[in-house]
Amino acid sequence: MSNPEIADLLNRVRQPFNCNSLALASAIAVMNDDAFIEKVAENNRSEIARYEQFCKKYGLNYIPSKGNFITVDFKQTAGSIYEALLKEGVIVRPLSGYGMPNHLRISIGLPHENDKFFAALIKVLNLTQAN
Repeated sequence: MSNPEIADLLNRVRQPFNCNSLALASAIAVMNDDAFIEKVAENNRSEIARYEQFCKKYGLNYIPSKGNFITVDFKQTAGSIYEALLKEGVIVRPLSGYGMPNHLRISIGLPHENDKFFAALIKVLNLTQAN
């Protein structure tokens, strides 16, 4: 609950995926769940491998990653790709603000979420397999 004018001002500077106190408490609880952490780490490893295979298949350059995201270089300004993916219901992070206007940062999700990204990117870029 907040004054609408104050809420509007705060929303203008709020990051898209900011964390509230409930999310922070959940994160602290998860840090004590070793089985969950290993499950997530294994998902990241296997899904990053899928992203790497996808990029190679379609001739896309990427920055190798050990984290929960991959950075792809589209060799063209990525802003229009970002916008087109949004229209497909896929949220990625443009990196133009970090001096990388041709790159998008893509979070590693669950297999079905990554499948949605792959399908959307194929559609948006009209991708065909690289030779």
